[in-house]
Amino acid sequence: MSISNTTKVLHGHPCFGGDRHKNGRIHLAVAPRCNITCAYCDRKHDCANESRPGVASRIVTPLQALDQVRGAMNHDLLGKIIKVVGIAGSGDPLANDETFETFRLIRAEFPELMFCLSTNGLLLPDKIDELIDVNLHSLTITINALSPAVGARIYRQVNYQGNRQVGIEGAALLIEHQLEGLRLAAQAGLVVKVNSVLMPGINDGQIPLIAEKIAGLGAYLMNIMPLIPQAELALAAAPADDYLESVRIANEGIIGQFRGCRQCRADAIGLIGSGCAEVSMREDREAA
Repeated sequence: MSISNTTKVLHGHPCFGGDRHKNGRIHLAVAPRCNITCAYCDRKHDCANESRPGVASRIVTPLQALDQVRGAMNHDLLGKIIKVVGIAGSGDPLANDETFETFRLIRAEFPELMFCLSTNGLLLPDKIDELIDVNLHSLTITINALSPAVGARIYRQVNYQGNRQVGIEGAALLIEHQLEGLRLAAQAGLVVKVNSVLMPGINDGQIPLIAEKIAGLGAYLMNIMPLIPQAELALAAAPADDYLESVRIANEGIIGQFRGCRQCRADAIGLIGSGCAEVSMREDREAA
């Protein structure tokens, strides 16, 4: 990747600095399988009006995803604003071969669109060459801890190359791969954002350590996200808005902080934060 790629992402991707009032994205839910289990993750529920990671009304095939992009690009409104094709679930995109097939199909027909992907990072060192091959522009990695002991409270199991690891060992493996994957991605010229879910009482002390580490490895931006209490952490407290902002302020001198995140669905479409309009657009797309 070149400097021109970085410029393209920073001007066109609404999560990396592009104009969120003009630049939209389409998320394609082609990746159902996941290779880790997080204590805060629940992909089982779907309400048309909820916006949270992992939620999708249905999983689609790569060919269906291509049809969705065609429909969006031919739409009177969406065709003017869609700049980015993203794959963010509902599982981990790197654990699904459909991710790469989808990108290849869309690149052949819509080479002007940018590609982005969100991952837990476990398979990132193994898949970095494939991501470069499909011309990925930007990458988001969710890193919630650098300490395996803390990670063991967040990640219930890690499945890598047919081996299931739990506890500190599983968390250590995941963290090692996340950091190495980030290094390789930045080295390859991808624009990298790191998401960190702020879980009060669990990983508060990890956030500044993560900020320092990822900045040193070449990440461009950090997105500190509030915990959505659900699954095993259903009774946990979400961070108050003022506390969340104070953590962002405390770390923005280390690495840039993204404040526009709406914790989007895996099948989101349109402008970030467009609410009911976005839902309407998604329903129009599914009915097409």
